Amino acid sequence: MFDIGFSELMVIALVALVVIGPERLPRVARTAGHLLGRLQRYVGDVKSDINREIQLDELKKMQQQVEDSARNLQSSVTQEFTSMETQLNQSLAQGDAPALPAEAVEAAVPFEPPASPETPAPAPQLELGFEAEQAAKKIA
Repeated sequence: MFDIGFSELMVIALVALVVIGPERLPRVARTAGHLLGRLQRYVGDVKSDINREIQLDELKKMQQQVEDSARNLQSSVTQEFTSMETQLNQSLAQGDAPALPAEAVEAAVPFEPPASPETPAPAPQLELGFEAEQAAKKIA
């Protein structure tokens, strides 16, 4: 920051010794050291605050991007669902059997329970996590 060499520091020290005097120079040097330490801590705190603000801004930008992506995904899924529903309603109105894609036919294969008769086969279900929260609330 400042370009001060050793010879310049020696000149400053000699002038301080002459002006302040040898009795008060150690106390003044100690006070100056404490003030410089406080200044360095303050500058360090300001730097860390600025870095935190920059990181917070970056995180907010990333959060906004994720929210935009989620909205786009939700709108595309909603559009696809609406178009499938429209096609299904049209085919049912015409009396035709709906044509299922190959993935849906493969997914419709019946579930085979395990061979062990002691354990009953689990019922297939969609878990959204709401039941666990409600059960936890009832227990508490």
